[in-house]
Amino acid sequence: MTEVLPNPCVIVARCPEGRPVPSDFALQPAQQPESGVEVEVLYLSIDPYLRGRLSGRHVTGAIAPGQPMESELIVRTVEDSVAGPAGTLARAFGPWQSKVRLPEQALNAIPDGLDPPSLALGVLGMPGLTAYAGVERILQPAPGQTLVVSAAAGPVGATVGQLGKAAGARVIGIVGSPEKADWLCEAAGFDGCIDRHAPLGDALDALCPEGIDMYFDNVGGAILQVVMERLALNARVALCGLMDQYNQAEVPPGPNPGLVIRARATMRGLVVYDHEDLRLRMEEELGGRIRDGSLAYREAVFEGLESAPTAFCRLMAGQTFGKTVVCLG
Repeated sequence: MTEVLPNPCVIVARCPEGRPVPSDFALQPAQQPESGVEVEVLYLSIDPYLRGRLSGRHVTGAIAPGQPMESELIVRTVEDSVAGPAGTLARAFGPWQSKVRLPEQALNAIPDGLDPPSLALGVLGMPGLTAYAGVERILQPAPGQTLVVSAAAGPVGATVGQLGKAAGARVIGIVGSPEKADWLCEAAGFDGCIDRHAPLGDALDALCPEGIDMYFDNVGGAILQVVMERLALNARVALCGLMDQYNQAEVPPGPNPGLVIRARATMRGLVVYDHEDLRLRMEEELGGRIRDGSLAYREAVFEGLESAPTAFCRLMAGQTFGKTVVCLG
């Protein structure tokens, strides 16, 4: 008979070797803080950067074996707080468990009327802000220019592409399956997609004959190298994610900076936490696009706390489509 744990928490059982597997994680009774606002967790955000934390290679710090997994959450408050009266839905950062006490200042009420509330973790949350900041402050698309996006069917990439299209750019996505390519072209309005398993250089030459004016990179590695070889003069590159190396023990060799110099390109690292000042504008603009049906999005929803390790492992294996969340409520 399986033991029923009181308020279980997902912890790191061991540091993953390569691609994570569910047995890298375990459930144990949560250590509940004595102070803070009591909340019920409704959704967990499952994100690629968490793999970097497990390897100790992310700006937000490491998650070591024995420690709880943690990420952004959507919570419902059980008592009054700065976020609002009891019952307020808020965004917060905390451990993967059903109930927790969080510092009051960590609670940020989400926009009213979000259906489902998990949108505040996806297209209206950190991924949406990442895309919005990258387009506004780095790519700055212009009509007629060509924008290429890797991991284009994820919540960041799909939003970047649609913002580029709205600004008049041609948008080409790099994806991992025909299903994702079809959705991006049919629902999100991309001009074309390339399967990352195909000969990438030949496909880029065919779809981007005048070169690439903007590149939003979510993966690094070989894909970044191939794209950089095709940058147009005065190109802009946003370096955002490192999916190509998250599951590797050693950091692979980087691209040749001479390619950036030759193209007089601007290459800038993007860390979403630097752009919090854009959040309200992002919520208003992207929220309006969602309401009028002009912004497409996808979610991969897993049910129950015990499914969180599987959700994370499937994300890191490229087996999810859209923003990955775990529903607890």
